[in-house]
Amino acid sequence: MKVYEGANLRNVALIGHGHAGKTSLVSAMLYTAGASPRQGRVDDGSAPTDYDEEEIARKMSISTGLAFAEWGKTKINMLDTPGFNMFVHEAKTVLPVVDSALVVVDGVAGVEVVTERVWAYCDEIALPRMIVVSRMDRDRADATRVLESLVNAFGRSVTPLQLPIGSEKNLTGIVDLVRMKAYTYEMGGNGKGKEGPIPDNLAEAAKEAHEKLVELVAEGKDALMEEYFEKGTIPEEDLVPALHEAIREDRIFPVLFASGLGNIGVDELMDFIVDYTPSPIEHGTAQGVAVNGGEPATRKMADSEPSSLLVFKTLSDAFAGRISYFKVFSGVVKNEVTLQNFTRGASEKLAHISVMQGKQQVPINELHAGDIGAVAKLKETLTGDTLGDKAAAIQYPAVKLPDPAITFAIEPKSRADEDKLGPALHKLMEEDAMLRFFRDPQTKEFLIAGTGQQHIEVVVSKMKKRYHAEVVLKAPKVPYRETIRAKADVQGRHKKQTGGHGQYGDCKIKVEPFPRGGFEFVNEIFGGSIPKNYIAPIEKGIRDAAERGYLAGFPMVDFRVILYEGSYHDVDSNDLSFQMAGRIAFRKAMEVARPTLLEPIMSAEITAPDEFAGTIMGDLNSRRGRIQGMDNKGGTTIVKAEVPMAEMLTYGVELTSMTQGRGSFNMEMHHYDVVPAQLQEKIIEKAKAERGEVKEEEE
Repeated sequence: MKVYEGANLRNVALIGHGHAGKTSLVSAMLYTAGASPRQGRVDDGSAPTDYDEEEIARKMSISTGLAFAEWGKTKINMLDTPGFNMFVHEAKTVLPVVDSALVVVDGVAGVEVVTERVWAYCDEIALPRMIVVSRMDRDRADATRVLESLVNAFGRSVTPLQLPIGSEKNLTGIVDLVRMKAYTYEMGGNGKGKEGPIPDNLAEAAKEAHEKLVELVAEGKDALMEEYFEKGTIPEEDLVPALHEAIREDRIFPVLFASGLGNIGVDELMDFIVDYTPSPIEHGTAQGVAVNGGEPATRKMADSEPSSLLVFKTLSDAFAGRISYFKVFSGVVKNEVTLQNFTRGASEKLAHISVMQGKQQVPINELHAGDIGAVAKLKETLTGDTLGDKAAAIQYPAVKLPDPAITFAIEPKSRADEDKLGPALHKLMEEDAMLRFFRDPQTKEFLIAGTGQQHIEVVVSKMKKRYHAEVVLKAPKVPYRETIRAKADVQGRHKKQTGGHGQYGDCKIKVEPFPRGGFEFVNEIFGGSIPKNYIAPIEKGIRDAAERGYLAGFPMVDFRVILYEGSYHDVDSNDLSFQMAGRIAFRKAMEVARPTLLEPIMSAEITAPDEFAGTIMGDLNSRRGRIQGMDNKGGTTIVKAEVPMAEMLTYGVELTSMTQGRGSFNMEMHHYDVVPAQLQEKIIEKAKAERGEVKEEEE
């Protein structure tokens, strides 16, 4: 494999809505560049970047696939990202390691939900973008309509650099508006276009579009503006570098047309990537983060700098083990080099570095600044870690992802599955930054959290196919709690006489409400009515009883116990007797202290287009939600609310149907609050029934 330097590299992420044609476009580019012997297809499972069994079965990308094409003297690294709502976080994690994004838009649908979302991700990091309208050979594909939807969504900086020749099934080629030439193709051919004159029926439209493009390029620069006014145009030798600069500076978002499956316009797309998109070394410097209160380090993207790299993706392979995908930010990384992991403070040997062609690892001896590679079997390193030369420490920022939106309870189907569950989930969590697995300390359930139902279903399917661990998914239990609303003053006495030693413990306690989140035990015994060594057993008895609850078996919280009186027996008293006395006193107190149920209240943030704001607020009110505030950003409404957890268990699915898939939300635990009286009875009955079932099973 040939080694490329930074100036001859292009790192491009293909982003956009699901089924817009990203994977087909990558397959066509690889075939046209001679990197694969035939053109892979998504529908028969032969696409090079969709090789996972789940991706083949579902006919969609689930995680980012990597591939490269050698085009002229340049290597193009392509990162094919998923476009489905549930998996779009994969696109966000790879954008910081590429130098431009190829926003793929469907020729029929135009701008869709995820198109807008990934565009916003690019805005956050000021990433240069070009737009490819793919699938132009489909029925009802319409260049004019799609351009209109792009300009409406992203502004007048969106401008075509090409026009399609023909439409739908009669698509035969494209017109290059920079060089003012036409290229025609054979549908499903080798992807190499034949150069020729612009067809007469497009000559006028092409001239008009060319003039508009020249005007837009000249706008940003005084020297070009003068040349434009003098000559009425900008010659090609000045227009190409000016356009390259305008794209790099986000002043222009060019639009190209293609068909991945038909392999039309793909060679021109690769020419365009080489000529107009920035190389890694045009970035100048890479910014690190401050470590231990020091100044953040910076590193020039050059071979002459000390070596550093960022791991942006991890893959668990059944044969190769853990594969780490990385970008070299500075220096030259060679085979067998030992680097320091600055994130974890460990050293790692990079044996057998390679570049990825789909799932194939192509060995390479060294990678220069700006290149993307992979290495297997690193011991400590995970996604987001920075490795580099020990003498020149730097840590690159990891991508911040939102919290998971949906949680399920997970149960192994059998004892054998129980043993496999932990290791399988551990490996899947290394791969997927949005997956969480934890145990609820109160309900004792194992919980799995992700971006949505489909995300969790894919994880469960992978566990079964890859690791032979079968599980059952259930809605999680709501961790209710109990508390009191009144004071009580009671006596708890435990007295038992059986031949020989008896049992005797006696205590008097006052119980009163306590601020949220607390329990306090106060010992006010004077004069030794209860010896000191029996105080702790009384507290233990009360704590044990509180843990089991009174109304419905949920833990009792937020109360204070004052132990003020009691009696003991020289012979019959012992720790166990006073524990029992404490429990009896607690139960008696609960009969008087007006116990009530508490429920967890979540702080939720819902984001959706403005037109759905009314629907979302009405729905939140029906869920006993309290709106805390609203914000508006460029056509998007952000609603903040506090909503009971019990009302939000299936919210993800319902939000999707309410907003036609255009809404998203995240939530976190905020506080506990009293459950309305009309709902308490149902919850108590349900909890008692469940406990009754458990007892029957035990018997």
